[in-house]
Amino acid sequence: MAELKTKPNNLSVEAFIDSIEPEWKRDDARELLKLITKISGEKPVMWGDSIVGFGNYHYKYDSGREGDWFLAGFSPRKTSMTIYVMGGFEGQEALLGKLGKHKKSVGCLYIKKLADIDLGILEKMTEKSIEMLKKRYADYN
Repeated sequence: MAELKTKPNNLSVEAFIDSIEPEWKRDDARELLKLITKISGEKPVMWGDSIVGFGNYHYKYDSGREGDWFLAGFSPRKTSMTIYVMGGFEGQEALLGKLGKHKKSVGCLYIKKLADIDLGILEKMTEKSIEMLKKRYADYN
């Protein structure tokens, strides 16, 4: 079975954020850093060379595949800010309807800029996602 390439490392979160261009995207990353740190109570850690993750948990699927991943995180990609918030929690669709301009997949939100969304709604979604993951994966670290 293939091993995940994206793992936590000792790269500097601050240096990574300082390198983000353009400036407005760097400012959005700093805002997300503050927001998710507050919500999660976890120290930010680089996962790979472009994802800032908070906390971690170990998952194991019925198929036998297993690995480690972060509870919440973000990555300032070229076309959008990817915010890693797991779906499947109660009230998700209602919150998505109030979030603002975004695209989504199972575990990600794609946002052009934070000014396009309601940060209070993003905060609620992140809280609910983290709570769900902690309950589902009781051996979370």
